[in-house]
Amino acid sequence: MPDESIWAGSYGPGVRLHLEYGDETLIDQLDGVVSKFADRPALEFLGQRTTYAQFGEKVARAAEGLRRLGVKAGDQVAILLPTCPQHMIAFHAVLRLGATVVEHNPLYTTGELRAPFADHGAQVALVWDKAIATVEPLRADPNLALRTIVSVDMTLDLPLAKRLALRLPIAKARKTREEMTSPTATGVPLFADLATAPPLAGDHPRPGADDVAVLLYTSGTSGTPKGVPLRHRNVIADCVQGVSWIPELKHGHEVVLSSLPMFHAYGLTIGVLCGLRLGGELVLLPKPDTTLLVDAVKRRSPTFVPGVPPIYRRILDEANRRGVPVKGMKYSLSGAMTLPAELIERWEAATGGFLVEGYGLTETAPCIVGNPMSRNRRPGSIGVPFPDVQVRIVDPEKPSEEVPLGERGELVVKGPQVFSGYRDRPEETAQVLDEDGWFRTGDIVTMAPDGFLTVVDRIKEVVIVGGFNVYPSEVEEVLRRHPSVEDAAVVGLPGEDGDEVVAAVVPADGHTVDKDTLATFLREELTRYKVPRRFVPVEKLPVNQMGKVLRREVADLVREIEQRKA
Repeated sequence: MPDESIWAGSYGPGVRLHLEYGDETLIDQLDGVVSKFADRPALEFLGQRTTYAQFGEKVARAAEGLRRLGVKAGDQVAILLPTCPQHMIAFHAVLRLGATVVEHNPLYTTGELRAPFADHGAQVALVWDKAIATVEPLRADPNLALRTIVSVDMTLDLPLAKRLALRLPIAKARKTREEMTSPTATGVPLFADLATAPPLAGDHPRPGADDVAVLLYTSGTSGTPKGVPLRHRNVIADCVQGVSWIPELKHGHEVVLSSLPMFHAYGLTIGVLCGLRLGGELVLLPKPDTTLLVDAVKRRSPTFVPGVPPIYRRILDEANRRGVPVKGMKYSLSGAMTLPAELIERWEAATGGFLVEGYGLTETAPCIVGNPMSRNRRPGSIGVPFPDVQVRIVDPEKPSEEVPLGERGELVVKGPQVFSGYRDRPEETAQVLDEDGWFRTGDIVTMAPDGFLTVVDRIKEVVIVGGFNVYPSEVEEVLRRHPSVEDAAVVGLPGEDGDEVVAAVVPADGHTVDKDTLATFLREELTRYKVPRRFVPVEKLPVNQMGKVLRREVADLVREIEQRKA
């Protein structure tokens, strides 16, 4: 096992190798910043500000409203919301009751949500009003436990002037209103009404550090959703490490641009919870839309910007077009996909700050490795292990055997943020997590003599699009249902802003491959980012002797066909 002294000298100034975590919970973290920074802004949403004192009171009232709805310690409560103040309030209100938050993408289809809901058994779901129609069939399914849907109107978080503007009978207002809200079906309780309850009693039992705080879903290579339970201590550990990674951050003074979705581990922990721990002002955006991003930069001048490469590129291009200054964005941490060196250079030249790459997985809450937030950062590398994170680089075929330093091997990690196993999946847990807590990441890396790690290959066949995982088998299953498709294989190929989903399609007899027809068909069952950008006709798919599709050869075949057409 590589000794931590290898990377100790690569840490940024003031970053310690070992930290204190204690038995703090996410509710303790919230109470601490509410007490210390009561009058400071906690949340900003498209111009509307909420102080820490107001935030804390809203959480207490929403918790009482949920208690009256029957939510209790140990329950699972599903949340399907964009990143907005009501999401932050609902998240902490559920935790205050000792229940577990189950985060879901509010843009998922009914089919995509059915298996996770069957797995976690949530009886209550807090749902964006635009997604109510998607979730209603789950409540009607007698095989699922869901009994109560609470509607959330995101426009109630807007400043009064903007709420009034949405009512104007003009095309632009109508379009914005349709993007943000939809009429709620009669009889569905409103979150706004729950939040008018009196505050929860102060002596109501609180969660413990070993209670599960959040349940996220990941599919790995199989496409079958697996629940990843993260305990309060796992998420707190990653928050403590994330904040300590940048000692220059000042508690009560930072402005965090929070544009990443909270149903993603990176968006949840680094995007909002680390900023909350700092007592910072979280500038929440419902989506990383180019206009919204630059409007936020112009309005609040963020000092910490967690994101993915396309977000940084959009900010630079649009800010340059509009003449919006970007100086002052001192610290930016990119994750979920490869960060191009040319983008680092552009961003740092424009902002005068740092843009560094980190690495993590849902199972690790998520960050375990990061580049120093200093001139010591290394473009092309994911960085060095976080404080208290142990790493091994092993032969993927013989995971008990480590490879020599500098050679390729699977990254195996252990640390306070690493989960304890998949929900009700002992066999799949045993495949990735040993009895001593070592987790197999599925990524092939090399380690330099100074501890910097570089990802060189992925054992998993997941395609990462804009920071989100796309599982080829899931897309292929739907694609094969179309009558014009005999067979199909999905791969990720490089695009302008990272990997793009591409489908190699074997057409059924008498049919041709029509891109628009197939894309429309897929959008009925899959979220838009999962739909392939390109559909390439092929005579047959390359397979091995067992009939398994060889995805690397599929990718090579697609490149060859497209090059011939170019």
